[in-house]
Amino acid sequence: MINNTIIENQADTTEQKIIFDENSCPVTATMKVLGGKWKPILINAIYLTTPARFGELKRSVKGITQSMLTQQLRELEEDGIISRKIYAEIPPRVEYTLTEFGLTLSPIMLALAKWGKEYRLNKQKV
Repeated sequence: MINNTIIENQADTTEQKIIFDENSCPVTATMKVLGGKWKPILINAIYLTTPARFGELKRSVKGITQSMLTQQLRELEEDGIISRKIYAEIPPRVEYTLTEFGLTLSPIMLALAKWGKEYRLNKQKV
């Protein structure tokens, strides 16, 4: 009888081990940008109503406070997902649109929406 444990152990040490942590996981990087209660809703609202004005977003996103809306929009702008255009008018007008990079989220957001619908249907069946 041949003992293969030495060969198996040697093969095991040559295989690359994947280590997941918050700095190397690409899903975590995505969730840092998209995570939270309001960002997916805001991205979707801006995508569907582009260009979106601050007041329109405040009225259409139920439950969000003005300070939270401001904070979330700033974070999305800092992350390069949305752009803000200020018009030199009285009263001032500000419009938000998805950037070219932000538009690359479209298939992801559509997939999340599809999954969410299926999840709700399956949860109702239980």
